[in-house]
Order: sequence, then C-alpha cells, then structure tokens
Amino acid sequence: MAYDLALTGGRVIDPSQGIDRHIDVAFENGKVAALGDGLTATHTQDVSGQIATPGLIDMHTHVYWGGTSLGVDADAYAHQSAVTTCIDTGSAGPGNFPGFKAHVIEPAKIRILVYLNVSFAGIYAFSPTVIVGESRDMRLMAAREAVAVAAQNPGCIAGIKVRVGRHASGVSGIAPLLVALDVADQAGLPLMCHIDEPPPTYGEVVDLLRPGDVLTHCFRPFPNAPVHGDGTVRQSVFDARARGVFFDVGHGMGSFSWKTARAMANAEFWPDTISSDVHAMCIEGPAWDLLRTMTKFLYLGMPLEQVISSATNNAATAIGRPDLGTFAIGATGDASVLSLDATEIQLEDALGNVEIYDQQLFARGLVIDGAWQQALK
Repeated sequence: MAYDLALTGGRVIDPSQGIDRHIDVAFENGKVAALGDGLTATHTQDVSGQIATPGLIDMHTHVYWGGTSLGVDADAYAHQSAVTTCIDTGSAGPGNFPGFKAHVIEPAKIRILVYLNVSFAGIYAFSPTVIVGESRDMRLMAAREAVAVAAQNPGCIAGIKVRVGRHASGVSGIAPLLVALDVADQAGLPLMCHIDEPPPTYGEVVDLLRPGDVLTHCFRPFPNAPVHGDGTVRQSVFDARARGVFFDVGHGMGSFSWKTARAMANAEFWPDTISSDVHAMCIEGPAWDLLRTMTKFLYLGMPLEQVISSATNNAATAIGRPDLGTFAIGATGDASVLSLDATEIQLEDALGNVEIYDQQLFARGLVIDGAWQQALK
C-alpha cells in the first residue's frame, strides 16, 4: 500500500510506545497510518541519520503576536524549533480571546492550544519598558467570563492560567490562585500556575494544586526555588508530585537556573514537561526555543528518551490530548525530525551563568496533519 507520506531511514523515538529503533513511519489522511520497514508513499522523506519523534509540544509559549507585547509569531517559531503544537499559556483572557482565536489561532499552520488567563485581558503589559502584573488588581479576575469562554471553545482551550508572585500578583498575593482554582473546577479543566518571587512561597502554591494541575517555572532560581540552600528538595515538591501535580520548566526570561537544576537532577527529580516559555523578551536568549531548553536537560544527564517524552506524550497527557505526542496508529499525524549533532554550544541560564556542552539538538523538519514541512534554518 502506498501512503500519503512516509518518513524513512530514521531513528524513531516514541516514548509513548517504548519505541527506539530504526523504522519507517507512514501517514494517511492526516493520521498516523503505519510503522514498519519498507513503507512506501506518494511522498517519501528520507530522514536517515536523524531522529523522528511524535510532534513536539511546547507546553509553555506566548504566541498572541500583535495582540500582546510579549507574543511571537507561532509559525515562524514552530518551524525553527520543529514544534507542531504550541500551548499558549495565558497571553489572552476571556476579554480578548476571540481576537486571539480569529487572528492568530485559526490562520496558523501549526496547532495552537490555550491555557486561558483568569485575568480579563490576559498578560496585557509585559515589555522592556512597561511591566504590570495582570493579577495585581483583583477587579480583573474574570471568573464567570473565563468559565463561559472555556465552555464555548472546548477544542481550543486546554486549561486555565494564573500568575502569582511578587511581580505578577503583588499586593493580591495568593488570592488570584484561589479564584483560578474555582474557575478551573467549574470549567472541569486543569490549572497552570506561574510562580515568581515570594510572596506567596513555592510551598504555599504547590500545596493548593490538584492532581493534573501544572506548576510552571518549576526550576526557578532563588528566591522561591524548589530547593533549600543546602540543595535538598523541599518536601512540598515531593508531596505535590505524589498526588499528581505536573512540574513544567517554563524557562523564559527568568525561570531557569543551573544551581536549581543541578540540585533537582541530583535528587533525580526531573521535570514532567520541558517547555521554553518563549516570548518576545527571551526568544534571543536565554531561552531561545524548546530545542535549546531540551539540550540543557541532556547536558544535565536526563536520558534522551525521557527528554523527548517530556515534550511529547507527557505534555499530551497534561493537556488531555491522547491523540497528540504519539505515533500510535490513528493518532494525529504530527512528527518532528531532529538531529543531535556534535556541535559545541554555550548554554546560559536566566542569571547569565553559562555552561559549555558538546552536543545540540537541531530542527530538520516537521509533519503537521500528515504534511511534510521543512524546518527553517
């Protein structure tokens, strides 16, 4: 049988099925159609010497380009990093989500899913010159509106987003998280919570999160790091993972430090999901993109299969989309083609500390709904 598209000759790594071997992957009618040897297709893409994975999911991005000051172009970003699904985390709230959907999400070539901000206008003031935390003013907490917009857009909205911390919520403290938890409960959706400097503390936040909720910026530096000064992991972190809270990297401009990451690695506490938190103020460093962030975890000693799992099936589980992040027959026909090259790279954290690594992940191509697209160099 000749399929629409076949990726041939590559090393296929699909952690969802325990696959790590050289095998062909075929797509038909926008779905994964077959895995095997010698598959034929109308379009055959030779990926010999490269790695083919289920489509990468960047769990934390900001892609409301033109609608917010921090947004980046979703398609351009995805094609430079082999990301097939961007999860926008709180750029838009219920007051401006319709514009995000009409002007960015629907025209995009890649898939964009959303954690809807509980704040009415989302992240409306985040730039090099003007930064105002949207959670500082409780008058902006739009509980009823958020539940209504989520109900009207079930295929697009994957969860509810809230940002708390000295910068994001200021004098409102932890109160916006309490509102967001109530919204998520009413909407039947998971919550993603941003944390920055205290108050509230790391422990106060994770203690409130439910099974299936996501703490992003989980490897952030002091103050409000997940580890004590002696490098031991806080008990509240272990307790949260035990009850099913997801820990997401969300690198961004200020939320990843080598000191924290080493302490967590030493405790073998790896993140559930690796994400870039790419936005206009970190796309040219220190985060750059998802692949750069994944490369940092390879440097830390996280196994390649686990790194890929964190951006495929683990992310799909977190957003409740079992059709993504897998090459299971009948799944959505997305794939990412990467290379792991012996290329020296400087890897900086959010504090400006640099480590040198002798390998780097590069984007070589992607498949979206069964159609091949070349990565941008």
